Amino acid sequence: WTAMVPPITRKGKTMNKTSRIIATAVATATLAIGTFAQEGAGPRLEPNPEAKLHRFSTTVEKERPKLNKETQDLIAAYRRDPSEANREALRRQVAANYDAVVARKKAKLEELKATAKHQSKIDEMQVIVDEMLRDREQRIEASMARFTDPRFRPGLRDMDDAYLPVLGAKGRNVSMGATPVTEAEWAKFKGTAVEPEKERLPVTGVSAYEAECYCAWLMGRDPAHTYRLPTEDEWELAAGHMPKDADFNCGVGDAVMAVDAFANTQGACGGTDFWGNCWEWTATGRGEGGRAVKGGAFDSKRTECRTEARVESRKADEGYPNVSFRVLREDRDPPPDFRDESPDAPPHARGRRGDRHGRPDLGDRPGRRGPPPEGVRHKPPRPEMDEDGADAEAPRPRPPRKGHGKPRNPRPDDGEDDGDRP
Repeated sequence: WTAMVPPITRKGKTMNKTSRIIATAVATATLAIGTFAQEGAGPRLEPNPEAKLHRFSTTVEKERPKLNKETQDLIAAYRRDPSEANREALRRQVAANYDAVVARKKAKLEELKATAKHQSKIDEMQVIVDEMLRDREQRIEASMARFTDPRFRPGLRDMDDAYLPVLGAKGRNVSMGATPVTEAEWAKFKGTAVEPEKERLPVTGVSAYEAECYCAWLMGRDPAHTYRLPTEDEWELAAGHMPKDADFNCGVGDAVMAVDAFANTQGACGGTDFWGNCWEWTATGRGEGGRAVKGGAFDSKRTECRTEARVESRKADEGYPNVSFRVLREDRDPPPDFRDESPDAPPHARGRRGDRHGRPDLGDRPGRRGPPPEGVRHKPPRPEMDEDGADAEAPRPRPPRKGHGKPRNPRPDDGEDDGDRP
């Protein structure tokens, strides 16, 4: 340690040996304290349950916005009576809640301007405040879309399904993949094998076009749904606002982790791995030949992982080691003659509900449930009235059989087979 301590001079003269020993002791104690803190034994590095900026923060915002009783009551009133008056009352409450959050962010910004030691903290909060002011109407409408979605109910996020409902999304029962597509799922699509330890990793190195090919492959196996990449707006609805104290793979390691490594950190729809770990492709174009990517990655800054960040893009025809994708699903009308008999086919594609042959109900003609298999005849429904207005239930005269009443003309038998008889 003595060799590491430079000679301490005063007025151009080197201090004596006693002074150097004292300085060495001080330096040793300083390094020991630093090592003690890095190992997590110091009180400053104990996880703070109130931390919202990161787990070990000692300067935190203690306020945690929740859905207040007024908002809950107005949501319940709208669900009972979805009138325009109830919707407007709910919207006023949602706007008031939003403005209260903006006021708190502005106060935090002023506090940082007076106390922050680094300008970067002020700049980060300024960006958040500016975004909230700029996107006020859009975010209020997004909240309204969630609260007024008919699927909104307790326990919605706990559904045991690979796809979770995206409240407020426009479409037919729009759902989002609970996780990004994994290496195991991609290997099934490609017909290749994957090492067991990599099965739960998000697939990377895939271009946006290849991701769309995967979606088309899913559609070919499941005619009841449309599969595609989400738009940027749909991705944000599914993810929701990123909590400041959220745990995810950003600054934790130098590579991607399993999609369920931080399963306790969930998005608005209940899915995991929305933030950090790897960027995710969207269907929204950005720049020349580019696509917007969302969520940040393991090597991103934490502020870049925020849901509202709309800056990053990648070339759609290239794959990247830190970009994956997530699939959006919505209902569609299946073709009437589709049946997937493969062992791993979705249940609704294998023996779907419908008639006794597993055909879906087309719904376009009463009494018909799709064309029957070859060799099976459906009796057409009787009309309620004839074309001339006669009662369809009245007895009708039975038409004579073909050839009835006509003399038979037997074929003469010359004793030889002409080859035209059955």
